[in-house]
Amino acid sequence: MEEKTNMITRVLGVIRTILICALAIGILVAAILFAMNKSPQKSLFGYRYYTVLTPSMEPTYKVGDLVFVKLTHAEDISIGDVITFNPSSETDAYLTHRVTTKYENYQGSGVTCFKTKGDANKDEDGFTIDEARVIGKVAFSIPKLGYIIRFIQLRWYFIVPLVILLFVLFKLLDLYAESKNEEEAEHQSSEEKCGESEVHSEDTDDNPTK
Repeated sequence: MEEKTNMITRVLGVIRTILICALAIGILVAAILFAMNKSPQKSLFGYRYYTVLTPSMEPTYKVGDLVFVKLTHAEDISIGDVITFNPSSETDAYLTHRVTTKYENYQGSGVTCFKTKGDANKDEDGFTIDEARVIGKVAFSIPKLGYIIRFIQLRWYFIVPLVILLFVLFKLLDLYAESKNEEEAEHQSSEEKCGESEVHSEDTDDNPTK
């Protein structure tokens, strides 16, 4: 029974190590690939992620939150949707604001444009966004995860050795746990043998030689 318990413990330890390392490596690889790829249409399964850097959308999205944006065509965006867009060709920055007005045929150009506003701002943004600059709609967010992702993107060369160190650490912990389990098993086995020896000795004493 104890051998079975020890085996389950070792298997769970190995699974835990694999999952943690896989998650760390996955986040690292994704962050590096996204950091290196400058294409505005880069995506993973039709989604992109962005770190909120300003409080303009509070309390909906706070600084450090990670927003996941689904690539969306202009015709599928409505007033009230929160969109991510590039406000100007002169910058690589992106904004995530709420749509306040939608122009389906802006000034007869046949182009769909939008007016936007941050939830925490008093006024609308002072520019109009054409559909070519819109990335898509925010689908969901994860609070504060953006801090971690941004750190990985900017300091990925620190993360690689960290992942390796974590892998080695968990491996050493597993080896230590296995060693402790083996010691406990040996100790218990020794106690059982001693108990059997005592019982045998008592049986012998109860039956003296005539």
